[in-house]
Amino acid sequence: MAERWTIGEFSRITHLSIRTLRRYHEQDLLVPAEVDPVTGYRYYTPAQIKPALTIRRLRELDLPLADVRDFLRTGSGATDETGHPAAQQIVAAHLRRLEDRLGRTQRAVRTLRELLDPQTEPTVSLEDLPPQQVLAVSLDVPPGADLSWYDAAMNDLDTAAADRPVLPPGGRYQHTLFTDGHGHATVYLPAEGPLPPGAPSAVQVLHLPRRTAAVATHRGPHEDLDVTYSAVGSFAARNGLRSQDLVEEVYLVGPRDTDRPEHWRTLVAWLIEPASGRSTT
Repeated sequence: MAERWTIGEFSRITHLSIRTLRRYHEQDLLVPAEVDPVTGYRYYTPAQIKPALTIRRLRELDLPLADVRDFLRTGSGATDETGHPAAQQIVAAHLRRLEDRLGRTQRAVRTLRELLDPQTEPTVSLEDLPPQQVLAVSLDVPPGADLSWYDAAMNDLDTAAADRPVLPPGGRYQHTLFTDGHGHATVYLPAEGPLPPGAPSAVQVLHLPRRTAAVATHRGPHEDLDVTYSAVGSFAARNGLRSQDLVEEVYLVGPRDTDRPEHWRTLVAWLIEPASGRSTT
């Protein structure tokens, strides 16, 4: 008879509790090599040691049960449609999710610390932004849209700008784009001169007038822009400044310049009605 162990013996060998082994059986992760039909006793074989330890590590990584089952079914030799080991791909995809979750957690912790520290609040001032000629793409962003509209607009602007030197890009957005998930947007690149021949049809020359705004510089990734928006919005409300229902962002340093979000700098300008006055506290 092939070597076999009771659940208690297998527990001592693997350092998995009897309760855990029973749970693995119930979840169809590690089915005993034999179950006595009369007594219900579970028996395991040496070949089940490695799968048992593997399941333990996968569950410690919070790999979903369905993915654990897929991992065990694929085996070590199976490959996916790209020729890569299928089991490794399952784990690699989960590790990428964990890394993404860790990144979000780290950003949330950093932002929370800043919110709890009054000394890190953004400095807000009332400023006049100078008039400016820009190449612009304007559009109405529909409900539920992802950010592909911004990427498409920037591609058209880069094509139109060609090799001309330009200042940092920016955008003008209706507040409803953030409050309701849809609204009007204008993405722009500051550039002198007329629109070049052959420029994409969506690109137009736009003259931005002198405009008054509550202004702050956001430092870091764009996921945390709400902190700076709250600062400029509070400043405007506290000083009785009426909003134009537009906010302007200028990407002083952004993804086009560096892939390190901690180095990004975004100017946030909450556009104010000129008649609101300039007296602030």
